[in-house]
Amino acid sequence: MITKTDVERRDFIKKSVMAGMGITFGGFLNTGCSPAWMQGPARPAPVAKPLERVRIGFVGVGLQGTDHVENLLKIKGAEIRAVCDIVESKVTRAQAMVVEAGQAKPEGYSRGDLDFKRLCQRDDLDLVFTATPWEWHVPVCLEAMKTGKHAATEVPAAITIDDCWQLVETAEKTGKYCIMMENCNYDDVEMLILNMVKKHLLGELLHVEGGYLHDLRAVKHDMQGEGVWRRAHAMKRNGDFYPTHGLGPIAQCLDINRGNAFDTLVSFGTKTRGLHKYAVETFGADSPQAKEEFLLSDVVTTMMSTKNGETVVVTHDTSSPRPYSRNILVQGTKGIVKKYPTPKIHIEGRSKGHSWEAIDEYMKEFRHPVWTELEEQSKGAGHGGMDFIEDYRLIKALLHGVEPDMDVYDAAMLSAVTELSARSLTGNGETMKFPDFTRGLWKRPRELQVMTANG
Repeated sequence: MITKTDVERRDFIKKSVMAGMGITFGGFLNTGCSPAWMQGPARPAPVAKPLERVRIGFVGVGLQGTDHVENLLKIKGAEIRAVCDIVESKVTRAQAMVVEAGQAKPEGYSRGDLDFKRLCQRDDLDLVFTATPWEWHVPVCLEAMKTGKHAATEVPAAITIDDCWQLVETAEKTGKYCIMMENCNYDDVEMLILNMVKKHLLGELLHVEGGYLHDLRAVKHDMQGEGVWRRAHAMKRNGDFYPTHGLGPIAQCLDINRGNAFDTLVSFGTKTRGLHKYAVETFGADSPQAKEEFLLSDVVTTMMSTKNGETVVVTHDTSSPRPYSRNILVQGTKGIVKKYPTPKIHIEGRSKGHSWEAIDEYMKEFRHPVWTELEEQSKGAGHGGMDFIEDYRLIKALLHGVEPDMDVYDAAMLSAVTELSARSLTGNGETMKFPDFTRGLWKRPRELQVMTANG
């Protein structure tokens, strides 16, 4: 049953999304002005000192947030001290989970949309982790860093270029980490591909592909769940809303921000049909849902270039009937590998003729050591175990005083695709230039932390 409170909450979320988009696209983009923080050299945050334990405040304990809480409670050295959500029952549920795991009952915060600020004011937290709707990621992360905590956020870290810069500037000023939790970086096959790339099995890279191809029509029309805010974005924006699941793993293969960088981008979008068609067929032609209008293209295809001469294709397709895929493909001078629909590989000199071969033997030889180490512990965790591994890697990095696998520059660079694609679509395929969030530091080769052990 949909209550008056549910309707008011949906209206509030929709207005918040619209207001946020209106301010950004109507102001900063149209003026062409750059905020002051875009000028001058970067001030990279120092590596944080090791922690005896990681005391966590968690903001947003819905579906994905609850999965993270479950993972964190299994990781030695992680303590959940506070939990925040605008729905009090979700806070109560998370508190019960923490107590059941043998930890002290965390303080609850559910006084409204901004109650995360009270949580951030606590002096017994090291990390604030957010799994809220997209438009709240930046406010929570900024508040966390400004109050002396590291910040971790679900994807994307930001939905505007302006907000990407704010994350970068605040991380540099405060010396705190801002980590985007891209779980797909930790999938078994994606990590296998990364390991093969780093061992030069594919030779010099030439071209990569990735994306988020997921039929979310039912989710977006769910009046009780995350569809409320996802649908609001689809009504008022166009572009690649969710680039990081496909882009994160292939960006690591390309050494983005570690000797390489994204350079230019151009996006194209199809007509908008899927969400309306689904509403008519599911709820009826005269239903309120069938009268809603959408701007999001059913398929958004983005082509990118890098400073080192590789090409990238990223696809966003969440309004069509289709099997799930992240469209992972990596091609080099010695061979090519792809993940979907089944993992296949061709390596010159190893594969027969011009044929694909199954990836099984390569998995035995090149499986990433992180998966070898953590496969047993990750069993039963979300998304095939990769959610646990990403949480484990973050906690162990903070405990050991080493850089997390992704930094604020990664969060900004990957998230920037959202607004850049929107601007390119508005300009009928106009080429966009990536901001240099590192302000030149990308030219310095540095080790990708996930290729080292911190466990």
